[in-house]
Amino acid sequence: MPLRFLSAFTACLLTFAAAAAEPVPIEQFFENPAVSGAVLSPSARYLAVRSGEKGRRDYLAVFDLVGNTGKPVAFFADADIGNFRWISDQRLVFDTADRQSGVGEIDNAPGLYAVNRDGSALRQLADRNGNVIIAMRSPAQRELMSWNTHMLPQIGAQDSEFVYVITATSEKNVDLYKLNTLTGRPSAVPHPGTTYRWMLDHKGEPRIAASADADVETTWYREPASGVWRKLTEQPLYRRNSFEPLAFGPDGTLYVLANAGHDKAAVYTYDLAAGKLGASPLIVTEGYDFHGRLISNANKVLGMRFTTDAESTLWFDPAMKAVQQAVDAALPGTVNLVSVAARPELPWVLVESYSDIQPRRYWLFNTEAKTLKQVGASRPQIDPARMGSQEVVHYKARDGLEIPGWLTLPHGTARKDLPMVVLVHGGPWVRREWGWDADAQFLASRGYAVLEPEYRGSTGFGSRHFMAGFKQWGLAMQDDVADGAKWAIAQGIADPKRICIAGASYGGYATLMGLVKDPALFKCGVDWVGVTDIGLMYTGTWIAQSDASEQWKDYGMPVMIGDRVKDAAQLAATSPLNLASRITQPLLLAYGGADRRVPLYHGEKFYAAVKKTNPDVEWVVYPEEGHGWALPKNRIDFWTRVEKFLDRNIGAH
Repeated sequence: MPLRFLSAFTACLLTFAAAAAEPVPIEQFFENPAVSGAVLSPSARYLAVRSGEKGRRDYLAVFDLVGNTGKPVAFFADADIGNFRWISDQRLVFDTADRQSGVGEIDNAPGLYAVNRDGSALRQLADRNGNVIIAMRSPAQRELMSWNTHMLPQIGAQDSEFVYVITATSEKNVDLYKLNTLTGRPSAVPHPGTTYRWMLDHKGEPRIAASADADVETTWYREPASGVWRKLTEQPLYRRNSFEPLAFGPDGTLYVLANAGHDKAAVYTYDLAAGKLGASPLIVTEGYDFHGRLISNANKVLGMRFTTDAESTLWFDPAMKAVQQAVDAALPGTVNLVSVAARPELPWVLVESYSDIQPRRYWLFNTEAKTLKQVGASRPQIDPARMGSQEVVHYKARDGLEIPGWLTLPHGTARKDLPMVVLVHGGPWVRREWGWDADAQFLASRGYAVLEPEYRGSTGFGSRHFMAGFKQWGLAMQDDVADGAKWAIAQGIADPKRICIAGASYGGYATLMGLVKDPALFKCGVDWVGVTDIGLMYTGTWIAQSDASEQWKDYGMPVMIGDRVKDAAQLAATSPLNLASRITQPLLLAYGGADRRVPLYHGEKFYAAVKKTNPDVEWVVYPEEGHGWALPKNRIDFWTRVEKFLDRNIGAH
């Protein structure tokens, strides 16, 4: 399977059959991606790609970039390839996923496997709850590691058959092991008491650990010579963290994320001997907290990858800066993320490109010949020319706080008096970023403007913006969402008679509270997997417990959301469940039967309450789904329902 065949297949799919006047088929937005990941080997001689087709499980293929040949090296009949990583130029590790089952249907854990780049020496390393996919264990092989063993989310040294893996033993403790992927033999790494996070140094060895006791987080450093752990810092766990180790450079320098008395977090060096930050930050991302990572090869730090409104790269290395310029010239109009190999022997770099109208595509760029070769596309069926443009906007909340947001407009329509969906993100602390998004683009393709506010409490915009959301569910956070809709009306973008509010998780909560607090503003609502009562987040039921940890309930929720005793009156006054009779607008409710983040009883209790006084409520449960829709059939069913619901109530056509 030469690489050019995969590219040709992708190019073939880029032939669009639909006439421009017809709506983009819903399946194009919500089917699973065709190519969902690519990684260069340490030498840049090989490329690993995770790919799939409709009706076929995702498989792992490796391409020889010298011989331009390739082959699938790992594939299963009852599982998809999940995360994957090179641990040397010879060997990869990977786990599995199940993209054809909902959360409630999945019986197996991801497991852990290793395979050579030619498909040989395939070995299972961790149990999948007692179910081994294929016979790979010889009588001499040791017992498999436990089902809750996972890859450490760091690349590592990439120079041997060893890899570091983690095993969670409790909600507070994660053990670290050095695992031989040929023999399956693990060796435990000593740690300073209970530890929930680990970080490797520039040589790929454990050097940083974090532990939590009550509401205090402690960061530890392991001395290279003695292996003894010593305390670096202590800080509150559920408030704005002012110190976070980021990475070690190849020269041993520790880079950290810190506020250092400022509103926005920036990157500093950290003097391990003196125990203090560098005098001034290395990188400050104006208007945003730094969120990103170092880009290094085996010898030096080459640059920094970070996210402001979109992802960007700051190259320190002049040669890589020139490569970026050449790639950007070859791929204009997209964000082009360049990845480098650890110890390159060939002049290949991997490029991941995307924009607001183009889903992610993968390319190989030859830095000597300046040639570009397409590897594949996540959604080759999407025609960028038919997608809606997205822009970052800012508006003032009623108390003067500046609120960022994202505005997606339908392609080919005037920017005036449009029906609008105010789409509220979940978390509530998880922010959006610029780029193609299936939900927003689907709505835009049906003629709706989409506003996604980054209300107070959203992360990435500094401490003040984040902490302004503490204990503001249904209060100032809710006002920020309403003020965004009012801004869109004042700008002439939104038709004031055709605005709907929608969202999942916290966004579902905000949808219900928006219908309660601003009935003249929001004509309808779509809530999926939404919280309906903060008290239920604390108490749960014996039928289906939430996956929220006791530590979070004891120390996080009282500070960030509300104390169930001290703030009981406020929580009752901002409970959609208690206020259900005040919602008279049309409402679509959708929940997952196997959801453990917001268990089904949130939806069931609210539906039972609201339907007593509101005859226009649509209710759907996807029994096998968890906190969101994992299966394409359910994504397609849900958004088909949304399309019909919106058309009835604020119709774009």
